[in-house]
Amino acid sequence: MPDNVALRRPTALVIGASAAGLFAAAALSEFADVVIIERDRLPKGPEPRRGVPQARHAHMVWSGGVLAFNALLPGLTDDIVARGGRMAHIMADMVSRAPNEVWFRRFLATHHRNLVCSRDLLDAVIRDRVLADPQITLRENTTALSLEGDASRVTGLHVATADGAFTLSADLVVDASGRGSRAAQWLIDLGLPKVTEREVNTGVTYATRLYKAPDSAGSSFPLVNVQANPADPPGRGGIILPIEDNQWLVTLGGTRGGEPTADPDSFASFALGFGDPIIGELIQDAEPISDVLTTRSTANHRRYFEKMKRWPDGFTVLGDAVAAYNPVYGHGLTVAAQSAVAVRNVLHSDHIRDPGTARRLQRAVARPVAAAWDLAVGQDAFYPGASVTPPTAAEKFLARFVDRAVDTGARNPRAMGALLDVMSMEKPATRLFSLDMLIPMFFGPKRQHLQGPPLTDAERKAITS
Repeated sequence: MPDNVALRRPTALVIGASAAGLFAAAALSEFADVVIIERDRLPKGPEPRRGVPQARHAHMVWSGGVLAFNALLPGLTDDIVARGGRMAHIMADMVSRAPNEVWFRRFLATHHRNLVCSRDLLDAVIRDRVLADPQITLRENTTALSLEGDASRVTGLHVATADGAFTLSADLVVDASGRGSRAAQWLIDLGLPKVTEREVNTGVTYATRLYKAPDSAGSSFPLVNVQANPADPPGRGGIILPIEDNQWLVTLGGTRGGEPTADPDSFASFALGFGDPIIGELIQDAEPISDVLTTRSTANHRRYFEKMKRWPDGFTVLGDAVAAYNPVYGHGLTVAAQSAVAVRNVLHSDHIRDPGTARRLQRAVARPVAAAWDLAVGQDAFYPGASVTPPTAAEKFLARFVDRAVDTGARNPRAMGALLDVMSMEKPATRLFSLDMLIPMFFGPKRQHLQGPPLTDAERKAITS
């Protein structure tokens, strides 16, 4: 390597100012000068923007994501809370029915805290923090066209602006462009084989509406979550998220044959038709403050880049460009942050320019991706028509075991802690086989199942008064 190249600070290009792209830029700025390539113009505050199809719907950051947020950008969650977000205790601040229709008790012993706010607020605070870094530059209204380089090394990115097309050189190009990523085709264009892909699509449609929270509900009203049951299609469920500015963000969902519509007059009645009508009962007399917005962009889709036999130096893919999930599980933001932490950890020992670094980055990113994928597909693969390949024997076994773990966790706080460690992506799925889970699962004693949603009398009174 020429001396002048060795001495020059590396340059990294990040495609997309999504949450995944911003987190990647934050991780890379310690090791390189970073340029974010963004197709659109970003808003200046907590406002909607193009290119984030799920932005209007419910988002929640699991505690594993909270840890990653603060590892990348210390104090980030405090900043979000200061601007209206909320750290919700799971399960004390949550009323939740599992996919097997078991209601969870609101145990106080668990340590998990999830971040709850609108996606607009979340993105605005992350943008403010990341773009304040002098090592990071944003190029808006710039479209990524293709990779520069060959099958052995990517050396830059072809882009286009209103003034024309040109090439930006880089030591590392990171694709964080989301579900619509063209990375798979770009690699083929460089002479590499087609990446293996898998899709599991329940056909779920989401519909979201904002409500003014009842004055008597207060800022501590619990999250209310009714998850769909794959064993009883079509699966219907929804969630109420109390967010900033005294609002309830309500997202309803239904799989093939049971989809919600954008008709505002049928929104609450759709929720009243769930196996348990609690969400419909809570919103039927609440004041709506927005139209109903819908999306069908909800399939689980994974590209197995880490399994490719050949991988070019100088290129890494992360975020939804690697794997996108059914939003109902709420793991996308957590995976984005954990993937960026994984990138940073690799670069603490491997230089960006070293041969093989990009492959190690891709494999490191795959670990949080795989954890979230198994959680999502473990439920969604059982819906009719969700996948061209039926669930494997391993997936069937895991699904049965998870149902039993949920059944145990709903009635035992130790087991609930183990279950939440996995669901929150703080610990791997092997945690489900720990003594905290197995002892109460097989030896008990277990409390009786709850017969309905565990709202307190005060909470019920607050929304009916």
